[in-house]
Amino acid sequence: MADKRDYYEVLGLSKGASSDEIKKSYRQLAKKYHPDLNPDNKEAEAKFKEVNEAYEILSDPSKKEKYDRFGFAGVDPSYGAGQGGAGGFGGFGGFGDGMEFDLGDIFGSFFGGGFGGGGFGGSSRSNPNAPRRGNDIQITVSLTFEEAAKGCTKNIEFPRIETCDECAGSGAAKGTSSQTCPECNGRGQISTQQRTPFGVISTQKQCPKCGGKGTYNPTPCNKCKGAGRIRRPIKKDVTIPAGIDDGQMFTVRGEGNRGLNGGPSGDLRVAVAIKPHPFFQRDGYNVWCEVDVSIVQATLGDELTVPTLDGQVKYSIPAGTQPGDVFKLKGKGIQVVNGTRRGDQLVKINVVIPKNISEKQKELLLEFNKSTGGKDVKPEEKGGIFGKKKKK
Repeated sequence: MADKRDYYEVLGLSKGASSDEIKKSYRQLAKKYHPDLNPDNKEAEAKFKEVNEAYEILSDPSKKEKYDRFGFAGVDPSYGAGQGGAGGFGGFGGFGDGMEFDLGDIFGSFFGGGFGGGGFGGSSRSNPNAPRRGNDIQITVSLTFEEAAKGCTKNIEFPRIETCDECAGSGAAKGTSSQTCPECNGRGQISTQQRTPFGVISTQKQCPKCGGKGTYNPTPCNKCKGAGRIRRPIKKDVTIPAGIDDGQMFTVRGEGNRGLNGGPSGDLRVAVAIKPHPFFQRDGYNVWCEVDVSIVQATLGDELTVPTLDGQVKYSIPAGTQPGDVFKLKGKGIQVVNGTRRGDQLVKINVVIPKNISEKQKELLLEFNKSTGGKDVKPEEKGGIFGKKKKK
């Protein structure tokens, strides 16, 4: 990490920059160093990757907060793999140690298991040996605009609770086995008596020695410390569906935390965060972009090279094209999720007015104005990017 530049420095910002400032700087720099505009330029390619890495961290409020507090150590995946997102693994099922937690245990300890037969509201904890489904895991995957539009396969890494491979989930060290709990004689519960003004009240509560299982491990497994389960990093290829939008989520069944006592695994829930593109903007399944042309091109018409999600295409604008005119490239937009139809690409024309002209050019413009009668042109009311009528 020592050779990395500060992420704020990469984007030309000071610490504490707003989300709008971060996005604006990213769009400018991403456009400046984009590989399409700098072919075969290794330095620009490295800069582009550096800018994307900085934006991925600073555009995420959670990652930005960790980076502001701890620097690279706060966002490096090799640090704090099980801290609920410190390494990009947000939403890890369970509490700090990654184990499931049941409120039934709390109420049961207070009320002696009198609620729902040993657990609050009939919790599955009433029988610790019953099969239990594993918790779901939620992570966030960062995608480029193109990856989200076309779909892709991403290799992701996340921490998951699995059955200990050392003891096969028994919690006992090799060569040993679980034994009947001497505290509760294998019943999993113990009886207590309390003397009250109303007489002696007997209650049942979970055995503190065996946790209600009826058995315990005199010699616990060294790897899982008797828990029977461990947390370890998992790498998995997941298929991102084409057309998915920013903030949407999809589920990979059975890839969450492993279940207990033969119970089913939870699910992996993948949320999508899409980086802004330096050229394209999304509007549903349509894609917008802006193309600059000169006054001569707009006046006489010309063949333009327009970037699309499928590469560059040629498009001819007619003579007399006006600033803000919008042209449609049919079927060049984003594919509909779980479908085959694609949206359109809408191209807004920006007519670039030269700021500095020569005396000769000035004379020609004045002569042109005179030839048209010297009338002042009344500017039309300007609309936004979505305010212009689309042309076929």
